[in-house]
Amino acid sequence: MNMKLSSSHLDNIPSTPGKFKMEKASYFNRFRWHYSSLAKLTFWSFVFMGLILVFLIKSPPTSPTTSIPSDLSRRSLKTKSWGGPGWEKRVKSSAKIRSPNGLSVLVTGAAGFVGTHVSAALKRRGDGVLGLDNFNNYYDPSLKRARQSLLERSGIFIVEGDINDAVLLKKLFEVVPFTHVMHLAAQAGVRYAMENPSSYVHSNIAGLVNVLEVCKEANPQPAIVWASSSSVYGLNTKIPFSEKDRTDQPASLYAATKKAGEEIAHTYNHIYGLSLTGLRFFTVYGPWGRPDMAYFFFTRDILKGKSIPIFEGANHGTVARDFTYIDDIVKGCLGALDTAEKSTGSGGKKKGNAQLRVFNLGNTSPVPVSDLVSILERLLKVKAKRKVMTLPRNGDVQFTHANISYAQREFGYKPTTDLQTGLKKFVRWYVSYYGSGKKNDH
Repeated sequence: MNMKLSSSHLDNIPSTPGKFKMEKASYFNRFRWHYSSLAKLTFWSFVFMGLILVFLIKSPPTSPTTSIPSDLSRRSLKTKSWGGPGWEKRVKSSAKIRSPNGLSVLVTGAAGFVGTHVSAALKRRGDGVLGLDNFNNYYDPSLKRARQSLLERSGIFIVEGDINDAVLLKKLFEVVPFTHVMHLAAQAGVRYAMENPSSYVHSNIAGLVNVLEVCKEANPQPAIVWASSSSVYGLNTKIPFSEKDRTDQPASLYAATKKAGEEIAHTYNHIYGLSLTGLRFFTVYGPWGRPDMAYFFFTRDILKGKSIPIFEGANHGTVARDFTYIDDIVKGCLGALDTAEKSTGSGGKKKGNAQLRVFNLGNTSPVPVSDLVSILERLLKVKAKRKVMTLPRNGDVQFTHANISYAQREFGYKPTTDLQTGLKKFVRWYVSYYGSGKKNDH
C-alpha cells in the first residue's frame, strides 16, 4: 500500500476562536416536571445497568493460559510506556500556552479524524494542546499514526494511553493544570455495534465516566466539551432535528451509549459542578477522514471498480444525510470551547450551578446518498457500479437534518462548505495519500 503523507499540513483548517432559562411555573407544574425528570432518570439508570451487564456478560474471563480476545487487546490498559522526566517535559512543552488568554486543552482521541483537525487548529492559534489516544485497530492504525506524525511536526505530543486508565489521566492533570478538556475519544460506528457491543460500553460509557471522575477531582476543574452524536435523535421524525426534540428512541447501541453519555453529563454537572458542553455531530467528512464512512469507502471502491451499496428506505424512499465538512465542525468545536464557562466545583465538591449545554453541529442541507455518489463520479472521472439495496435494520436511519440555530446564537456557528466543495478537497487528499487506489488495499 502506498502510504505517503500529504504535503499539506491540514490545509484550510480554520483558527476561529448561555444558559437555558426555565420558565416560571406553578407549584403543580414544578412537581409534575420533577416527577417526569425522576421517571426519566430512573429509566436511563436501568439502561446504564443493562448496558454494563451486556459488557460484563460479553467479556469472557481471561487467565494466564488463555489468549486475549481481539476486542480486549485493542483496549488493553497495559501500555505503561509513560512517565519520567523526559516524558513530563514533552507533556509540558506540548501543553504550553503561547498566546495571551490562551487555553490549555487535553484532547482525547487526538489521533482520530476530528481530534487531529481540532488539535491542529488549537495549536495554530496559540493554545496549549496535549493529545491522548490508544491507537486501537477499529480501522487502519497506520492512518492514525500518520495523523500523529502530522501533529508532532506542529509541536503536539500525543500520549499513548486509554481513557479508562485513571492513573494516567490523574498523572496528566498533575503535570498540567488543564483549563479545558476536548473529549473526542469514543468507539465510533453504528454498524460495528452489532459485532462488538461491549466495546461501546467500555469506551462511550465507562470511558466517559472515568474522564469525568478525574476532572471532578482536579483543582481547578476544567471545562469539558465532548462529542455526542446526531445518532441520539434515533427514530425521531420531526425535521429538522432540534436540541429540544425527544431523544429517547435510539436506533442503535452506538446511539444509546451517546444518549447515556448526555444523561451522565447531566449527572456530573448537577452533583459536582462540572461545566459540560455536548456536541451532536452530523456526518462529518473531509481529508484525513475515517475509512468506515460511506464517502471514504465509496471513493476507494469506485476507484477499484467494485460495486457500492446505495441504500433506499421503504417504498424506495430516499436516504439522505446532513453531510458536514470538517472545517465547519472545527469552527463549532472551538466556538464551544471559547464560550464554555468555568466549572464551579473544587476537589470533587460543587460550589455553585455550572453550565450545561448541548448543540447540533451540522450543515443544514441534507443530500441524498445517490447525489453523493454522483459528485464522486464527476470528481474521480469514474462511473460507479451502483447496487441499490433496502436499508437494513442495523442501526442506520433514513434521514438526518440539523437545526443549528442554537449554536448560531451562542457562538456564531455558520457552516460555509457545500458537499461539492468539501468532497473535492477530500478527493484531492485521498489521491495524494493513497495514490489512484486502484491497486492498493486499505
